[in-house]
Amino acid sequence: MREHLLNAALEAAARGWYVFPLRPGVKFPALHGERTCTGTGTCASGHRKWEQRATTDPDRIRATWSHGPFNVGIATGPSGLLVVDLDTLKPEDLKGTPDGATSFAALCERAREAAPDTYRVRTARGGEHLYFTQPPGVRLNSTKGRLAKKIDTRGWGGYVVAAGSTTPTGDYEPLCGPETASLPSWLQSVLQPAPKPSQAPSVAVAGQSRRYADVALTSEARNVAAAQVGEREATLFRAARAVGRFVAWGDLPRHVVEQALQEGGEAAGLSASECRSTLRSALDWSIAHNQRRRDAA
Repeated sequence: MREHLLNAALEAAARGWYVFPLRPGVKFPALHGERTCTGTGTCASGHRKWEQRATTDPDRIRATWSHGPFNVGIATGPSGLLVVDLDTLKPEDLKGTPDGATSFAALCERAREAAPDTYRVRTARGGEHLYFTQPPGVRLNSTKGRLAKKIDTRGWGGYVVAAGSTTPTGDYEPLCGPETASLPSWLQSVLQPAPKPSQAPSVAVAGQSRRYADVALTSEARNVAAAQVGEREATLFRAARAVGRFVAWGDLPRHVVEQALQEGGEAAGLSASECRSTLRSALDWSIAHNQRRRDAA
């Protein structure tokens, strides 16, 4: 088992992914914490966390795994990775809650993009990790639930359990070939933090417009969710036409608008297909008729 886990660590490192040891049989770091740090060795100049101590050095990896059958952690940030974690349902989840894979498929559909073809790992509980490379010059942090329920991401500040690791509930197994795709631009647009405000007037105006768009979308989605029987589809249509202008002006990504209004429509009682059809028609019209921003907006 120790040899198997050592090979898993070396294989990950050979891809340029920074690895560190996890406790045998579980997915928690095996490295000491700040409270128990002795301030010696690699921590002589100050405590170094697992993200800082992860390595691609084969000699360090062999030396570490010679001490025990450690599972393998991949520090996603230093490795230049963004891993999308599609979780499975738990017994305490409400009936009807979609799992991570279902929610991700819906996100792809709303973005009108095919499901990305990239390196994937099946987790111990039957979920999936989708591996992507972060774009050059971009630093994406880990997120929890930003894309949807049951979908987390692992970037800077996070790690994933590498294929080849094993736990009492199951193993982490690769599901496809070794190619790791670049992060799709539509996913990056959702995950990338908004730029810090600048003192330049043009940027300030743009920031104000984006805030106004966010408020408008929240208000319209709330109105749609509260629509009564007989008014639901018309309310959704009017909301999409109203908010579509912000998509045309670049204040809101289309998939963000579609997701918010889709959730509002389904909450009101419309079927998923009814929502998609209405949204597509109304947004297409609004975007086509609002190519020029009005000064009053």
